[in-house]
Amino acid sequence: ESHRFYPNRELAAHLLGYVGTENQGLGGIESTYDEDIKGSPGQVLLQRDAKQRAFSRVDRLPTTGATLELTIDKYLQHIAERELRAGVETHNADAGSVVMLNPQTGEILALASEPTFNPNAFEGTSPNQRRNRAVQDLYEPGSTFKVVTASAAFEERVVHRDEIFDVSAGAIRVGGRVISDYSPNGELSFTDVMVKSRNVGAVSVGLRLGAERLSRYVRRFGFGETLSPDFPSESPGIVWDPSDLNDSAVASISMGYQVSVTPLQMAAAVAAVANGGELIQPRVVRAVMQNGIRQEFEPRVIRRAISNETAAELTSIMESVVERGTARRAQVPGYTVAGKTGTASKLVQSTDPDTGRVITHGYSENNNYASFVGFVPSDRPRLVVLVTIDTPRNGGNTGGVV
Repeated sequence: ESHRFYPNRELAAHLLGYVGTENQGLGGIESTYDEDIKGSPGQVLLQRDAKQRAFSRVDRLPTTGATLELTIDKYLQHIAERELRAGVETHNADAGSVVMLNPQTGEILALASEPTFNPNAFEGTSPNQRRNRAVQDLYEPGSTFKVVTASAAFEERVVHRDEIFDVSAGAIRVGGRVISDYSPNGELSFTDVMVKSRNVGAVSVGLRLGAERLSRYVRRFGFGETLSPDFPSESPGIVWDPSDLNDSAVASISMGYQVSVTPLQMAAAVAAVANGGELIQPRVVRAVMQNGIRQEFEPRVIRRAISNETAAELTSIMESVVERGTARRAQVPGYTVAGKTGTASKLVQSTDPDTGRVITHGYSENNNYASFVGFVPSDRPRLVVLVTIDTPRNGGNTGGVV
């Protein structure tokens, strides 16, 4: 009998998926492309006489399934998994994910989730281990989302990068709510609002935009929809309708709260900045080959998110974030890097034992998501990298540190 075997064990396990006892795809690419790659079984038809002696036989040979060519770089995948595991262990975190893609083509070069599993022995693993966090997990991104706020503001010309904001109070009141920064500053240009990741400045700009315009750019960047045909389990995220947003909600979205995204969505959005403004469909299957015919999938532009000029403006600001801001640890000798850090408190939730309803109790003071997203080299981007770490506990808990 035939048996599916994965010689690289855990490598790219969430992306490749696994098969059941009948060789049917149960996860990842194995499931998505099951009809293409499984082929068809053979049959033998025997005619017998009354004494069960065969006197004719017809063989129908099995057909071979298709071969898939993936965009994954096995070397980069190995590095991503190794470093993600080390990061989760170092910070005693619950989980994490990495997305690496080519911003010009949308090709996914590495996709890693931790914890992971061995698909050769998936029966003994838990759903938590088999979960592809890069496309299924939702999180509030925090300050990495300020890239979207700034993009909208530049496109709608409600701010320019040298405009001065007085953030000396370290807080801003929106309705009956006070939103604070980690530390107060005096007067900052909008560029430095982004470099130092100041919430007060981002909220001020978000309120200038208003619910309708800000929401329009959130959608333009691909949030609230599934992006890749290769992941049927991909979550579309959670994006509010602008008619349901008051000033407090707009303020939250401006700094990356009250919007839930996947790591893949966040990486694709920043890839649009890297490539000059186009949201490109992320793909992990480059080609399907069968019967000597190779069908290749060409890069597909979903839509233009922002203008080339706005993308260039954002790139310059994100370079400053790495040079002298919260992402200084992302510097790579010999390369110019553009990036943005994010630190977002996690919602505290519980389940009502009687009704099964999820009850939200506000935000945690201790638990958060730490993340970083960037691209390199920033003048001719070849690689977008996004890392999220779920609930780091040791050695700091901000995106800039973790």
